[in-house]
Amino acid sequence: MKVQFTPSARTQFLAAITYIYRDSPPAAIALRLKTGKSLSRLRKFPRSGRILPEFPDLPFREVIVPPYRFFYIIKEDTVWIVAVWYSAQLPNEPNDPENIQPAGTQRRAKSGA
Repeated sequence: MKVQFTPSARTQFLAAITYIYRDSPPAAIALRLKTGKSLSRLRKFPRSGRILPEFPDLPFREVIVPPYRFFYIIKEDTVWIVAVWYSAQLPNEPNDPENIQPAGTQRRAKSGA
């Protein structure tokens, strides 16, 4: 099983690391390492994350790496991290899981003229 970030989740995670790094580079590095360790368990145990308490009927799960929540969905042989939220944020209902696109396959927006 592979663990991958969608482009939007990667952007959210990098923004969080950058924000923390401004105040404390060691804390940012520690969070990155702890996140890598926590998410790597999904390779062997993809259903080990808990079902989202706010949306128990949806196929999304989460891994908590304080103070962040990593939302994911399992698609075939890949665990897709679809969002990274600060724990105090309340999530909106996720988009339809059938519309989640793997990295590199996102539809390109038309440029406005």
